[in-house]
Parts: sequence; C-alpha cells; structure tokens
Amino acid sequence: MLGAIEHGSLSEAARVLGSTQPTIGRHIAELERAFKLPLFTRSPTGLLPTPAALALMPFARAMASSEAALRRAADGQQEGGHGEEGSVRGTVRVTASEVIGVEVMPAILASLRERHPALRIELVLSNQLQDLLHREADLAVRMTAPTQEQLLARKVGDLPLGLFAHRAYLDARGAPRNVEQLAGHALIGYDAETPFVRSMAAQWPGIGRDDFALRADSNLVQLALVRAGAGIGVCQVPLARRDPALRRVLPKTVGWSLPTWVTMHEDLRHSARCRVVFDALHAGLARHLAARAT
Repeated sequence: MLGAIEHGSLSEAARVLGSTQPTIGRHIAELERAFKLPLFTRSPTGLLPTPAALALMPFARAMASSEAALRRAADGQQEGGHGEEGSVRGTVRVTASEVIGVEVMPAILASLRERHPALRIELVLSNQLQDLLHREADLAVRMTAPTQEQLLARKVGDLPLGLFAHRAYLDARGAPRNVEQLAGHALIGYDAETPFVRSMAAQWPGIGRDDFALRADSNLVQLALVRAGAGIGVCQVPLARRDPALRRVLPKTVGWSLPTWVTMHEDLRHSARCRVVFDALHAGLARHLAARAT
C-alpha cells in the first residue's frame, strides 16, 4: 500500500520494490478485504489513495521503518556483530543535512570504513528531521538540540556561518562595506521562509525574499551558486576555508551559528556498530568545526 501511494501506480511500486504488478495488486486487494475499506481509486493519472488509505499511511510508514530497523539489527548480529580482525560489521542508517552529507561526511565515512570494512552505511540526506524514535534512521546529525528524552545526544559545538562571495564576483562588483549596501548586490537566498531564515532577518535588516536575485531552498544549490560567482550567500565558515577563491563579506557585522549534535535512540547504546559510527561522526564533525576562517 505504501509503495503504491508514494509512487502513484502499481507498476512503478512493483519496479521500486522488486516485485510484479499483479503481486502488488493482490496485496492491496487483500488489505481492502481485511479492512473492509477501499484504499485506492483509479484515475487517468494513476492510482489515487482514498481518505482511508491516507489515514493508514503513517502506520504503514512506521511498519516499514520498523522492518528496516529490524533487518539492520539482525544484520549486525551475524558472526557476533564483528567482521575481519574484530572490526564492527552490520548496517547503520545515518541522516544528515545536504551540505553536511555531501561536503563533510564522505571523508569521515571513508576513514571509518578503512577501520571497519565490514560496516555498511546508509546515508539519508535531507533537511527534514528523520524520526529516530520510529527508527527511520539509527543516527542523525542535527542542527537543533534534540528534545526527546529517548534520544542519546552529544553536542559537537556551534557551526559558524557567514556571508561569502567568489573573489571574481567581488572584483567585478566590489565588496559591500555595510549591511545597507547589500541591497545593491546579487543576493542568494531561500525561496520558502523557515525559522532559520527568520533568525537571519534579525541581522539582515531590510532584506527579504523579494531581494534575493537567486532563490533556492536547497543549501547545496546555494553553495554551488556562491562558488560559481553568482552572488553573495550564506556558507559554513569551515567550508569556505577550503576554497581560497571565497571571500567573507562583512565578517564583523553578519554571522550566525548552528548548534551541531550527533544523536541516536537510547535503545542502540549497546550496539557496537552504532556506537562506532556515533563516535566517528562526533570526532569528524569536531575537526570540521575547528577549521574556521576569518
């Protein structure tokens, strides 16, 4: 049912799930008979879930997450949870933001797997918070302090952010000397307002969505635009240090920080594979935060 809702057709659900269209259709028919409820209606554009199916969807997603977590736990128990030379084995699912997942975590995970070659990592990149309580992921790198008591959390530190531009852009347009002069530049920003965007507005007075020449809700897209010399945008200070072509704009006036945490469900505290990944992420992110630029 969940696959049919998410993919809009029996054939696409079957392709993604590695099954066949008749098999998926038969399973849905069995659910409809068991629940005595219609779950889908057909339309020219594909299958449409009924209100009953949409009401059941959160429970179906929780079941799918639990099944995946069960498989990961069972996988980690094979051969006592250890691979060659005592290295940890098994699968760990980690969720992180786009920029952290693309720019920071690959080096951490590459080093981790050198030490534990039997370890497998599932990396979920999203700026949405994955639900650790329902085991949508085993570990998470989060930029907000976790509030659930069932989560184990360790703060890495505060990730500094600032305004940056490529030197080619600044050579052509000049660098703003104060916040007011930002209005005369090509600014890179968000399309949808978020709590972080509202916090930015406190230090960026007079600048709103309509003032952004280039808008994207993807942090990776914004970073790519800054690196391409398209304008001035927000960048992690440690990331900017890697690129000598990036210059900080108004460093004494404009800046933010994001509290950075590594978290996991408390039920995983005794899982060797999760603890190894947890410690590696914390250490690697601490090194990343320590690399600051002026």
